[in-house]
Amino acid sequence: MTQAPARVGLTDTRYFTPLSRLGAVQPIERGVLAALDHEWLRVEFIRDDIVRFKISRGGGFDEHPTYAVCADLNAAPSPSFTVTETDAAVVLRNARLEVMIGRDPFTLTVRRRDGSLVFDTALGHDGAPWAYATLNDAFAFHRVCAREDAFLGLGEKTGRLNRKGRDFILWNNDVLSPQGEAEFAAGRDPADPRTKNTSTEFDPYYVSIPFFYHLDEQGNAAGFFLDNSYRLHVDFSPAETYGICALGGQYTEYVFAGPQMAEILEGFTWLTGRLAPPPIWALGYHQCRWHRYSQTEVLALAARHRERGIPCDTLWLDIEHMDGYRVFTWNRSLFPDPAALAAQLGEQGLRLITIVDPGVKVDPQFALYEAGRANDLFCRTASGDLYIGQVWPGRTAFPDFVKPETRAWWGKLNAAHARLGIAGIWNDMNEPATGDIPPYAMRFNGGREPHERYHNQYALLMAMATVEGLAEAFPNQRTFVLSRAGFAGIQRYAANWMGDNCARWDHLWLSMPMAMGMGLSGQAFVGADIGGFAGDTQPELFARWMQCAALTAFCRNHSAYGHIDQYAWSFGPAIERIARDAIVLRYRLMPYLVTAFMRAVETGEPVQQPLVFAYQTDRLTRDIDDQFLVGRDLLAAPVYAPGATARQLYLPVGEWYDWHSDMWHAGEQFVVTAAPLDRMPLFARAGAVIPLWPEAPASTMGYYPPNIELHLFVPQCDGVYTSELHEDDGLTFDVRHGAYYRTTFRVERRGSQISLHATVDGNGFAAFTRETFTLVIHGAQPATVTIDGVAYPVNNGRVTFANRGQGFGAMCVV
Repeated sequence: MTQAPARVGLTDTRYFTPLSRLGAVQPIERGVLAALDHEWLRVEFIRDDIVRFKISRGGGFDEHPTYAVCADLNAAPSPSFTVTETDAAVVLRNARLEVMIGRDPFTLTVRRRDGSLVFDTALGHDGAPWAYATLNDAFAFHRVCAREDAFLGLGEKTGRLNRKGRDFILWNNDVLSPQGEAEFAAGRDPADPRTKNTSTEFDPYYVSIPFFYHLDEQGNAAGFFLDNSYRLHVDFSPAETYGICALGGQYTEYVFAGPQMAEILEGFTWLTGRLAPPPIWALGYHQCRWHRYSQTEVLALAARHRERGIPCDTLWLDIEHMDGYRVFTWNRSLFPDPAALAAQLGEQGLRLITIVDPGVKVDPQFALYEAGRANDLFCRTASGDLYIGQVWPGRTAFPDFVKPETRAWWGKLNAAHARLGIAGIWNDMNEPATGDIPPYAMRFNGGREPHERYHNQYALLMAMATVEGLAEAFPNQRTFVLSRAGFAGIQRYAANWMGDNCARWDHLWLSMPMAMGMGLSGQAFVGADIGGFAGDTQPELFARWMQCAALTAFCRNHSAYGHIDQYAWSFGPAIERIARDAIVLRYRLMPYLVTAFMRAVETGEPVQQPLVFAYQTDRLTRDIDDQFLVGRDLLAAPVYAPGATARQLYLPVGEWYDWHSDMWHAGEQFVVTAAPLDRMPLFARAGAVIPLWPEAPASTMGYYPPNIELHLFVPQCDGVYTSELHEDDGLTFDVRHGAYYRTTFRVERRGSQISLHATVDGNGFAAFTRETFTLVIHGAQPATVTIDGVAYPVNNGRVTFANRGQGFGAMCVV
C-alpha cells in the first residue's frame, strides 16, 4: 500500500503519533463506545446512510463542536444495526453501511452493503495506519484513494471544480487585504500562484465548509463532513492517498454512504439545514456600487433603470451611507430621510438594501458602542480587555456572537434598521476582517474560548443573529441576508456572494467552478459580482459576465470605489441591449428559477449545478467546470474569452435543444455552437417543460401574471420525462402551510404520440391570479393539441387554454 507523505498541505506531520490500539467495546444506543489508547472512540449510525465518528480529547467528548449541525439528532429514529466482534476487528452493520474497526493496529474502513468502498485508512509516512494521529492540540488522518478519483466540494475554493491534485486551507480570509495575502503566501514558493490574492488559485477564501465528496472511477460518491471549525489543511495532492489535519478541536466526522451525490447533499443539508424560502425579489436583478451616493442620486438611479427598461428589484448602499462608518447609522447630509427614500423606491417597484459590518466604532459618544460595552457584548482578550481591531471606522470592537445575549441585541438592531423600510441586510467584513491588527487575540464567550474555535463560525453566528432578529420582528415575512463569509450551515440564514473579485476574464471563468463548489457544499444561493468588483471592467467582458450571471442563483452588479461606471447602460447602446436581454431572460425564467429554488429549500439541490451532480457516472463531467446546469433542465455554456464568436461545449446523455435556434442535438457529444456577443449558448433538455413569464416586468413587486407559458421541448426518443412548476406569493411563509400550487408535468413519447399530464398539489394562495397557460411547442409542429378532451388549433407553435390551478391532460401527434 502506498504510504502518505509526512505532511498534510503546509502542516509537517512527522512528529504526530497515531492512536494504535482499540480496547474494550460497549454498545450504546446508535452504535458502540470503545477505548482507544488513552481516549475514547464513538461510532454511531445517525441514519441508515450516515455514520458519525467521534474521538475524545482528555477523555471527554465535545458534544457541540460547532453551530453547523441543526438537526435534532436525538429525535431522529435510531437505525437498526448489528455488532460483530472478532479478535481482529469490530464490525457494525446496518441496512446501508458496514463499519469495520481494526483493533491492533487501529484502522477504520467503511463500505456500502454491496461491498463498494466508502473509505479506508492509509499508511502514514512511518508505515503505520493513520486512522487518527495527534500532536499537541492538532490531529490528522490519511485515507486511500485512486489516481483516477475526483474530489469535489469544500465550499468556496479557487481553481478547478475537481480538487484532486491540490491542497487547501480552510480559514475565512479577507482575500484582497494585504494581511490576508501575506499570511497565506508564507511558506510557499513565490512563483506559486497561490501567493497572489488576485490569482485564480489563491487560497484560502472567505468561506470555509469542511465537507467534500470522494468520487471513484466507477462514479460512486461518498460524502464527508468534518464538524470542526478550527483551521484545517486538506491535502488531495498525493496520487493514492489524501490527508486532513485540524489544528485544534476534536474529531467529529459524519460520513455519507451515497453513492449518488444528490443523496449525499440531501443528507448533509438535512444535517446542517437548508435555505428558507427566499423572497422572490431576491431572485431578481440587483444594482450595487461602492459609491458616495446621495438620496437624490439613488432616486435618479432608480428612475434611470425604469426609463431605460432595465428590470431591477433592488438598489444597494455600501459603506458611504453611514455616519463615519458607524454601523446602523446614516449620513444625514447625504440621506436626510431614509424611510422616505425606501418608500419612494417602493413606488417604483424597488427595494433598498444596506451594508451592515460587524465592526463597531470605538467611540464613547456612539450610543451603540456604549451599549455594547456596558452590557459586555463585545469580544475580549485573554487578559479580559476589550479586543480592538481596525476596520473602516478605525479602532473597532466586535460583537461576541457566541453569547446569546449578543445575538439577541444584534438582532434587535437589525430589526430596528429594517423598520425604516430596509428590505435586506448585507453582511460584509465578517471573516472577521480586522485590518492592520491580527485577529488572534480576539476571544469569545466572554473571553473564555479561543479565537481559533469561532473564527470560521463568526459569519454564521452573525447571520444567525440577524435572521433571528428579523424573524422576531417580522414573523411571516421572508428575509434576505447576504454574507461574504460563512461556514457549514450558512445556507439556512444567508446567501453568499464570492467576495472581492476582479474585472478580468479569468475571474469570470472562476465564478463558475467557485459557485458550483458552493452549491455542492450546501449553499445554493450564491453569485459573483457582475463585471468584477476591483478594476475597470471592459464592455465585452461586462456583456459576457451579464449573460453568465443572469443564469446564476444570485445576480448582482457591483463595483468598487473609484472605478468607471458599470451600470447596464454605461458602455453604449449595443452593450446595453445585451445586458437588458440577459436580465429580461432572467425575469421571464422567474417561474423556472422559483421552482429550482424550492428544490434547494426541500432537498438542498443546487440551483447552479455542475454537470457531474446530475451525470456523475459520465467520467467527462467531473472535469467540466466552464458550463453548468440551471436547475435540472437548462444547460448554460458562458463565453469567458475575449473575441470569441463560437463555443465548444459538452452535452451529456439525453437530447438537447439550442435555446436560440431550436436545433436538436443528441447527447454524449461535444458540439460547437455560435456565440456572437449578443448570444450565450443555452440548451434545454428534451422532454422538459420550462415555465416562463410572458414578459419581463420592471420588477417582481406585485407581479402575478394571469398567464404563464409552458415551453415543451419535444423528445425525439420514446420515454417519460418530468418537470415542475412551483407558484406561491413569494413574500410570506404561508407556503409552509400549503399556500402554493405545485404542478408536476409528466411528458411521455410513444412513437408519434406526445402526452403531457399535469397534476397539482397545494391549496393555492391569496395573490394567485393565473387564468391561463400557453403551451409553446418546440421540436414539432402539430396541427392541433387535445387538452382535457377538447381539440385546440396550434398557431405558431402556441396553444392558450384556461387553467386556474387544476391538473390537465394534453395530447398531440407529431
